[in-house]
Amino acid sequence: MRIVIAEDDALLREGLALLLRAEGLDVVATTDSPGPFLTSVGEHRPDVAIVDVRMPPTHTDEGIVAAVEARRRQPGLAVLVLSAYVEQAFATDLLANGSAGLGYLLKERVGRVEEFLDALHRVADGGTAIDPEVVGQLLARSRPDDTLASLSAREREVLALMAEGLGNSAIAERLFVTDGAVHKHIRSIFAKLGLAPDDRADRRVTAVLRYLEK
Repeated sequence: MRIVIAEDDALLREGLALLLRAEGLDVVATTDSPGPFLTSVGEHRPDVAIVDVRMPPTHTDEGIVAAVEARRRQPGLAVLVLSAYVEQAFATDLLANGSAGLGYLLKERVGRVEEFLDALHRVADGGTAIDPEVVGQLLARSRPDDTLASLSAREREVLALMAEGLGNSAIAERLFVTDGAVHKHIRSIFAKLGLAPDDRADRRVTAVLRYLEK
């Protein structure tokens, strides 16, 4: 796995590089700003980019903008975004073209090495990894009159776990229910959100996007 890291905090940037190299992963470049990051992506063609949301010069959303541009230049590039707190721009911008190969973790999660590495590998394999705390905060921001209000408490739990990137079997294990029960809840979620049954994979992504955007 070839990795480029874009993080303006030197201590975190070098710490990530050391951690990943110790795991036998190939960190091909580390950068501290969007321009060098995009140059490194073009030069090294990495499998995964780990990107901080806020980088120079304004420390607002440069990381998100650079990640979107990197995926435009290299379709299929997996991106794991790191942030000190929840950034709504992640849901609306980076996820706009689908959630495959995307992850969003709070920086504090990096210290939980096994969870961080699991999320990294999941994203590299084309999956989705959304920090549970991110999901929780986005859910708390939902307006009481939005379309998600029609979901039952259990359906909202299932959708939150879908947003974390878990498959049906993993959701069933987490909630101590059967795979069939999870499948039933997901069908109900699709129906309540008005998602047509013509493409199950697309509906799953759309449901998660609807959830995150709210």
